[in-house]
Amino acid sequence: MTDAWLFKNAEMINEGRRWIGDLRVRNGKIETIGEGLTRIGDEQVIDANGLWLLPGMIDDQVHFREPGLTAKADIYSESRACAAGGITSYMEMPNTKPPALDRDSLEAKYTRAAETSAVNYAFYLGASNDNLEAIRTLDPKSAPGVKVFMGASTGNMLVDNPETLDAIFRDVPTPIITHCEDTPMIDANLAKAHEVYGEDIPAREHPLIRSREACIKSTRLAIALAKKHGTRLHVLHISTADELALFEPGPIEGKKITAETCVHFLHFSDADYEKLGFLIKCNPAIKTANDREAITKALAEGRIDVLATDHAPHLLEEKEQKYDKAPSGLPLVQFALQAALERVFEGKLTLERIVEAVCHAPAKLFDVDKRGFLREGYAADLVLVDPATPHTVTRAEVLSKCGWSPFEGTTFRTSIASTFVNGQRVWDGKKVDDSVRGQRLAFDR
Repeated sequence: MTDAWLFKNAEMINEGRRWIGDLRVRNGKIETIGEGLTRIGDEQVIDANGLWLLPGMIDDQVHFREPGLTAKADIYSESRACAAGGITSYMEMPNTKPPALDRDSLEAKYTRAAETSAVNYAFYLGASNDNLEAIRTLDPKSAPGVKVFMGASTGNMLVDNPETLDAIFRDVPTPIITHCEDTPMIDANLAKAHEVYGEDIPAREHPLIRSREACIKSTRLAIALAKKHGTRLHVLHISTADELALFEPGPIEGKKITAETCVHFLHFSDADYEKLGFLIKCNPAIKTANDREAITKALAEGRIDVLATDHAPHLLEEKEQKYDKAPSGLPLVQFALQAALERVFEGKLTLERIVEAVCHAPAKLFDVDKRGFLREGYAADLVLVDPATPHTVTRAEVLSKCGWSPFEGTTFRTSIASTFVNGQRVWDGKKVDDSVRGQRLAFDR
């Protein structure tokens, strides 16, 4: 397998610029970026005329379900879906079974990923009411951050002890990332919905049960704690227009408090519950078209810094249950970049801004070492996007283990032509090279 490549005549998008040029890859790194480069030795030449050459997407929010929930997904299957979607690195959440609440469980996930992951990987340490010492002693180079569920979650991962929560924000040695929804408010809304609908709560009620008020109350608490202690805070999956005023617009550099949204909040609205039902049930909930437009605008102006997926697959038979049993979450990594690029064609986001939000910003936020940019000496994590070949999503092509996608039947105006991880082509536009393995992400802290 070669990792010596010469990309000719590519339209490169990087650090706010677009230009036509050539890029050479050797020994897993970007060796040269320039014009008029000629083939050397054994390198393979790719004529990228008419294609966009981007840094590979860094998805800082995925749930790959391993260990303990591997009937739904696992690192092997979901990392291949990433490769097909132009995602070259992911950061995976700790709410597995058992949850990653200590050093040993965290390292076990890294060991497994080294064996099976087709793209690069990192894993968060989780927070609970009783693992404060594990958080305090966490090696900042061993994880991108600590995940705090400040709202409803499963198992032992809802931090609802105020003293513990305060201590985590005070003592954490890495960025904190938070899921912000207020559990008592959600529980009260759910009880009211049961009074009206019994067990047959319709999907359209989901954003009213997991309400905007529940989101903003919890987000305000997280920001207050971060300001109190000077904590580096990243608030995940912003879903409401109401929360946006809590964050500052502009470049990510220098910010202590940052925000993220997800591709499904840019794509769907509450009007889609009628057709898709619990397939798009997720936490926090997809809300109104007005929220969608406000979030998209906030992403454009840098008020929202990062765009990710919150990829969270469940089996179809689980999604077909009634409201209380139908789990929240949807599979997204394979088509996330294409979904995001639709906003470029609509004129709502620039291509340069998309690249900033899905490549550069996560690398900056988490101090990822030498990835996320088209720069000489950086890892050759690359994606070639064909902006002239539409792609209609079919169930047959879904690589996620759950076997379905909320985008089925959707025609995107782009195709993922190739994905390269550390200079190796892992996706050729049709299939994943099963021999490629990603690397553990390093953090320059």
